Formats: sequence, C-alpha cells, structure tokens
Amino acid sequence: MNYSKEIFFSLLFCIISVSIISQTDTAKQENLEVPIYKAACKLLDSANYKDAISMYKNAIKINPTYYQAFNKMAFAKYKLKDYKGAEKDLIKSKKNPQNNFDIYKTLALIYLDTKKYEEAKVSLDSAILLNPDDSEVLYSQAKLMFLGKSYKLALSTCEAALDINPRYMEVYFLKGEIKYLQKEYNYAIKEITDGLKFENAAQPNYDAYKIRAKARYEVQDYKNAVNDWNLYLEAFPNDEQSLILRGINKIELNDNTDAIVDFDAAIKINPKNPMSYNYRGVAKGENKQFVEALKDFDTAIKLKFDYGSAFVNRAAVKHASKDKRGACEDLHKADALGDEMAPQLIETYCKLK
Repeated sequence: MNYSKEIFFSLLFCIISVSIISQTDTAKQENLEVPIYKAACKLLDSANYKDAISMYKNAIKINPTYYQAFNKMAFAKYKLKDYKGAEKDLIKSKKNPQNNFDIYKTLALIYLDTKKYEEAKVSLDSAILLNPDDSEVLYSQAKLMFLGKSYKLALSTCEAALDINPRYMEVYFLKGEIKYLQKEYNYAIKEITDGLKFENAAQPNYDAYKIRAKARYEVQDYKNAVNDWNLYLEAFPNDEQSLILRGINKIELNDNTDAIVDFDAAIKINPKNPMSYNYRGVAKGENKQFVEALKDFDTAIKLKFDYGSAFVNRAAVKHASKDKRGACEDLHKADALGDEMAPQLIETYCKLK
C-alpha cells in the first residue's frame, strides 16, 4: 500500500514537473518577439529607421498581434515620409484598443506633415484626452496653432511642453519662429540659440539657422547672420533665396566682392529673378564698377518694370557717375511707383537751388 502511494506521488511529481517545464518553454517561445522589439526600439531612438522597421517586421512575424510593434513601425515609416505605409500599420494596430494614444499621436504627425489640418486637430484632441502631459503632442498642437496664426496660444502651449521636457529643441525653434514673425527679433535669436544647445551635431536643424540669420539681419548683426547662412548653405548650396540674403548681409559688411559671388550663383540658378540683379548692381556700384552696375539695374527693371528700389539704386550709381539728370529721372519714376525713399532723395538732390 505504501509502495503504491510512493509510485503515485512520484508519477504526480513528474507530471507537474513536465507541465511546468512545458509551460516555461512555451512562455519562452511566446516571448521571442520581445527582445527583437526592444532592439528595434533602440534603433528607432538612434534614428536608424530602416533597420528598425526590418526588426519590427521580424517581431510581428513571430507574433502577428503584436500591436506595439505596429505602432512603433508606423512611427519609423512616418519619419521616412512613408505616410501610406504608416497609416496601414496604424489600421492594424487599431484592433487593440489599449494603444489608441500612440495611434492618435502618430496620425496627428502624419496629418500635420501632409497638411490635413482638420484631421490633425481631431487626432490631437483625442490624444490629449488620453494623455494631456505628453510633450510631443503639446508641441504638435502648438505647431497647428502656429499654422493657424494663433501665436499667443501657440506660445503658451510651447511653454507647457517645455515644463514637461525642458530640453525639447524643436519647441525652442518654434518659439523663435513665432517671435521672428512678431518682429521680436532679439527674443527670436535667444529662443533659437537656447534650442541649439540641445542639437544633435549629426542632425543639425538647418531651418533654425535660417530663421536666426534673418533675425540677426534685422538687428544689424550682419557678421553672425553670414555665419548662419554659411551653415545653411553648406547643406543647401543651390538655395537661390538664401544666396541672395547672404549677399545682402555681405554688402552691409562692405564685403562687396564676395557678395557679387553670391549673386552670380543665384543668377546661375534663376536668371529671371530681378532681385539678384538689383543687389548685384548695388555691390558693383559700391566697388565703383559703375558701367557693370548700370547693366544689372537695367536688367532688373526689364524683368520687373515697377521695381522702385532698382530705380533708386540706379539713380545712386548715375549720380556717382555725374549723371545728375538721369539720376533725378530715376528718382521721379521711383516716387511714382510709391518708393518710400524717393521723395526725400528728390528733395535733397533734384530741387533747383
């Protein structure tokens, strides 16, 4: 009898042990996707989006209902501007109601980038209801407000985002852009400079340098404006407008020869922009290349017949060339076009004494 009991309990122990081992092995099999998912998230955090997507796909192959992986993969695709692919992943993720916040958040980002602003607002409102303390959602909301020209609300929302994440670089840049548009140029420079403290050297935000360069021009900090344009144009050497603006700053620094180089490059990109000829004419005039300067002003006026400032600038070169009559004719034309400087110049140089 005792012998039978011993056999019975031995068999029961073996069955329980086998069952526990079997359950452990099954659990290990079921969780194989987790380390792959975590490795993919590290790649995502380091902006290695393509490799991250590949690993998320591997995790999903093991567990086709792994909705967190669909969410993260959608975000990686958003970063690569694969908006359709990202939306498809989010549709699959919607099957799990616990992930709604991430879905709304990523959808809002997609809609902002694709200029579907009404849809972006709906997604942002839904995301904020689920998590009002997410700095990225608040930044996106501020950006939407900015696009709608609700600058005051955008700034207060930016402050809320910075309360949560004081190192949020893009928020500083958005504040700087708003301050620039409000003509608070020194504040714009400060906000952008503060944001650049947190910049990743491998991924510079060139738009921030562009806005700061414009703000520095407005406060007559021409040297540092040129430095910002240098950084921007290293990345975008064929940006015509930026070449012109850097050239204008160089004129203010009396670096006219280098300014001419910028205007030459801009004209090569677009030979029909009267602005390039006008300012190249100014730089050539400052270098006392009067004949060449007059040719540039003639071209600018031919391209834009109502270009008041080109008439004023041509008048200045004609006056320097001792052509007082021609200078006054140009000033009167500029006056007729509504140029603000022309009346005073006519009073000074063209009145009979």
